[in-house]
Amino acid sequence: MPHRKPRLGVWKFASCDGCQLSLLDCEDELLAIAGALDIAYFPEATRGDVKGVYDLSLVEGSITTPHDAERIHDVRARSKTLITIGACATSGGIQALRNFADVRDYMSIVYAHPQYIETLATSTAIADHVKVDFELRGCPINKGQLVDVVSAFLAGRRPNTPAQSVCIECKLKGNVCVMVTGTPCLGPVTHAGCGALCPSYNRGCYGCFGPKETPNAPSLSAWLSGMGMDEKALERIYLTFNANAEPFRKESERHDAQDDQG
Repeated sequence: MPHRKPRLGVWKFASCDGCQLSLLDCEDELLAIAGALDIAYFPEATRGDVKGVYDLSLVEGSITTPHDAERIHDVRARSKTLITIGACATSGGIQALRNFADVRDYMSIVYAHPQYIETLATSTAIADHVKVDFELRGCPINKGQLVDVVSAFLAGRRPNTPAQSVCIECKLKGNVCVMVTGTPCLGPVTHAGCGALCPSYNRGCYGCFGPKETPNAPSLSAWLSGMGMDEKALERIYLTFNANAEPFRKESERHDAQDDQG
């Protein structure tokens, strides 16, 4: 009897689909993945029914509606291993900016008939609702890291993703630190994975890959303050793709409080 290939499911919640597209962008590597896995559910690439149990589930997107808050529990129940991919799934994404305001104000501005919109007051990570076996960060994710994560699942090992900051990637590329030339940068507190893309073009890091494992955001803020950033600017610099990631959220709230006192 032939050996059954592990079943892969790719699930979408509130997101832009960019991380799912990163999987399709694997190209040659995707052929090897397809040979080792049964891609049983992947709406971005195929039309398939949601049936049975999945050995591996990749989940993109945050939880923003009551329906999705229920649906993620069904996905978890169907998944032997569940891995979240991207900033939306791991921290709530840029849509988590709603967490810092009243979402009803946004609804009244955007929609002609907001009374028909059913949404939650917050946008939250998948791990806030169900058990997650591994988180792959990025906006979008690094396709090389994605291939390693899938390979790790097939090999029964832990994924080999870097824990260091973007600063290490800058050093490896021989970049001159943009902060030395007066450009604000979140690289010292941001998880590696992008290859120091923005600093390589003399731009500060925007924190797309979220906080590294042991970020010292207050220390970075003190440095940025010395470069001339006021409390409002320090509050806003952390409110981007990973605004609801705990270290970034706490640091932005700290400067919001100090700005109110000032």
